Amino acid sequence: MLSRTALSRGIQLAARKQTPSQLRGYAAAAGSAIPTSFAYETTDVAGVKVATRDSRGPTTKLAVVAKAGTRYEPAPGLTVGLEEFAFKDTSSRSAIRITREAELLGGQLTAYHTREALVLEASFLREHIPYFTELLAEVISQTKYTTYEFHEEVERVLHLKQAKLAGDVSALALDAAHSVAFHNGLGATLYPSPSTPLRGYLDEHAIAEYSGAVYNKSNIALIGDGATGQSLHKWTEQFFKALPSSATGSSLSPSSKASTYYGGEQRTSHSGGNALVLAFPGSSFGTFKPEIAVLAALFGGKPNVKWSPGFTVLSKATAGSPSVSASAANLTYSDAGLLAIQINGAAPLVRKTAEEAVKALKGVAAGSISKEDLTKAIAKAKFDALDASQSGVATLVSAGSGIVQTGKPFQIAETVESINGVTADKLKAAAQSLIDGKATVAAVGDLHVLPFAEELGLKV
Repeated sequence: MLSRTALSRGIQLAARKQTPSQLRGYAAAAGSAIPTSFAYETTDVAGVKVATRDSRGPTTKLAVVAKAGTRYEPAPGLTVGLEEFAFKDTSSRSAIRITREAELLGGQLTAYHTREALVLEASFLREHIPYFTELLAEVISQTKYTTYEFHEEVERVLHLKQAKLAGDVSALALDAAHSVAFHNGLGATLYPSPSTPLRGYLDEHAIAEYSGAVYNKSNIALIGDGATGQSLHKWTEQFFKALPSSATGSSLSPSSKASTYYGGEQRTSHSGGNALVLAFPGSSFGTFKPEIAVLAALFGGKPNVKWSPGFTVLSKATAGSPSVSASAANLTYSDAGLLAIQINGAAPLVRKTAEEAVKALKGVAAGSISKEDLTKAIAKAKFDALDASQSGVATLVSAGSGIVQTGKPFQIAETVESINGVTADKLKAAAQSLIDGKATVAAVGDLHVLPFAEELGLKV
């Protein structure tokens, strides 16, 4: 095995063999700006907000992002109803024809939603952009919303998802945390619970009426990842031209209430496991707080390097308890954010991990973070932001949500630049403000063991 001295000498000799131009090239790469392929170019085409970026790969992701997530629905279940009706029968094509044509072209079709956005997405070989642009325009403007599809497909799938949600303590705890933190709007659950009364709110007629309120040029964005602007603009002009410019006189208009953070506590007994969420006001798309991103990286979760316990607070707290999982993330929305620490596992271990997390947060507020850990957290926050920007799903949703909410996509370059400016004093002040303010605590599972916020030293 080579000694460290021999290895260092080898590196030095290799460096000496490099020409000055090569060394300058490496330095430039290390300090280079964010690649232009990471940024979206936005424009208005036939009244539709269009954003494109081209990585020059062989495939394309194309998505319609509508401002129609669960925070905006005027009645429970409408967002899920629109999602499940995507790619069903239209005035021009049956659902089976849409499926067969997409498969013949090697394409993939999916629909999903977040708390703020409803996304209809197609992934395909880039030469097939005319077909899939036409299909997406057809789906949002010509879907039939038939009675038989509602009862045989939409209702059936909704009930299956409700049953799955009822047994997922992690999802229940996160939904409860949002409810406590924001009440209405962002506080709405991602899926209606099995006990949610849907009769009188959800049927094919209500979904069809709601589609007229959200599928219009003022409320959607068309995002192309792996497409040239010239190509997408051409087909958008042709196929989206007939889409209504605004809502078509629906009584089910999306809610427009701004988010307000309240904080508080909610506890739910459950025999299927244990989950605890500790949350605080976070960073939004509209007002990005780099200190929150660094705090999320500092608390982290799983180690980044194999066979290492990791440097993050939560990875150290759970190192000796493999049956416990814990992670921290800033859940970002247009006008609000939630810095959430999620812990799952056996109730005593969940309690212990929560105590360690709060103790660490108070330690950061007291200025106890080391220079090395701060450097690692900043680097991890930058990596997480850049890595997420390469993921098709994450970037499509953030770009589309940014455009329909603020008129411009969320650009990663601005994020990374601001993260570089985080100092120990700024991180200390951010942590202190979280400790001094109202927290959000949601516990699901064995309430005899899971802690109250007061026992953790948090204010609610």
